[in-house]
Amino acid sequence: MTENKNMITVPSEERIGKPNDLFFIWFAANIGILGVVYGAMIVGFQLSFIQSTLAALIAALSFVLVGYISVIGKKNGITTFMLSRAAFGTKGNWIPNFLGWLNLVGWLSVNVVTGTLILLSLATIFHIDQNSTITLICLLIFATLVLLSGLLDQQQLAKLQTFFTYVFGGLTLIILVILIPQTDFQQLFSMPNGSWLKGFLPAVSIIMAGTGISWSIAGADYSAYQVPTNKNNAIMFSVLFGAIIPLFVIMFVGILLSTSLPNIATSANPIDVIAHALPSWISVFYFITAVGGLIPQCIISLKSARVNLETLNIQVSNRGSLMIHGAIMILIPVYVLFISQDFLYNFQLFLGLLGIGIASWAAVFIADYYFNRKSGYDLKLLEPKGSHSFNKTGIISWSIGVIIGFLFTNTDFFSGPFAGGIFRDNSLGLLLAFACGYIAYVLIHPFMSDRRENK
Repeated sequence: MTENKNMITVPSEERIGKPNDLFFIWFAANIGILGVVYGAMIVGFQLSFIQSTLAALIAALSFVLVGYISVIGKKNGITTFMLSRAAFGTKGNWIPNFLGWLNLVGWLSVNVVTGTLILLSLATIFHIDQNSTITLICLLIFATLVLLSGLLDQQQLAKLQTFFTYVFGGLTLIILVILIPQTDFQQLFSMPNGSWLKGFLPAVSIIMAGTGISWSIAGADYSAYQVPTNKNNAIMFSVLFGAIIPLFVIMFVGILLSTSLPNIATSANPIDVIAHALPSWISVFYFITAVGGLIPQCIISLKSARVNLETLNIQVSNRGSLMIHGAIMILIPVYVLFISQDFLYNFQLFLGLLGIGIASWAAVFIADYYFNRKSGYDLKLLEPKGSHSFNKTGIISWSIGVIIGFLFTNTDFFSGPFAGGIFRDNSLGLLLAFACGYIAYVLIHPFMSDRRENK
């Protein structure tokens, strides 16, 4: 996004995207073979085959949120957290904006660690011994592939994601077809129904947390480049089906494989677990496919992370952004791979807690837009030096959602006072944060007539 109206809107000459661009962007972002683990995790909540399949479908539908935010971005030609200034104020937006940036660079670093480990597994096939030097080389190779994507403009990015969709999507499909016959169908269909409240709902929530809700912070970052006259339904369905088709299919295979690979959801290295279930002749293609499935996710995280920096009024060149994010996505994996592997587990727990803030932000964001969808946003609300510094309605509603979310969330190093029963060891607290943030906004909004004033 270049200078235009204080860098608020995407210049009209850059708004040339087509709806199918979004289809391929989100399709490529969801072709990762690790989606198989999500499917196995669902079964792990002691659910039947029908319940597990339904849970996977409902969880994948969480991309409705990304689709809706994409529609907002298309209508306004404005990226996600720039639009978020209307709901929170230009200064009130800093905290959720910063949390969004942390979430993006955090999961980017985790994916780089995973990609490095996959490349190491690939190296063993060629009888290359694993050592510190080889590990560092694999890390630099994967990080370089991701960083090179940062040199692409929006149209080049759409073409690259289309390439990934066809090539690595096709390879993923071949891998899945080879894996499916290993299913123990008798065991699969004999699994008894689990609790809808204590099993089904937590299963849906934990997958939604890692898919649609997590990606909501990037929705408008790509639709802002769409032609303004593109139909809203075309935007919504392109995002929705682009994400759901690969995500649901891969999770469904994970449900099937839970019978033959029962430890896949709990293994420290599920990629290797899947590899051992494949014939040796396809191992090279499998690991290449696994790497190719991770890169599109990293590309989206990297691009949106730069957009988030700009919204925080940290103006850096594209080269500067690549240097900052490149350093992060190398230093954290170096620490994980060479110093403390335990750090990765705790880091992922931390990123999971950030999801509570993201969920509450998404709820407030769409609630604010709902009440302003007819009149649209006045661009003055989004100007960094404008009068709209704080929106009390948005800030209070977001805070309520976050507080309630934490009260009902437990992890190894944090446990809310009400995080027991159906709220224990899952992401229901995150969904509760979303629901409470939205409800709080709807209830508070009528009483805040001065919500657009400077405070």
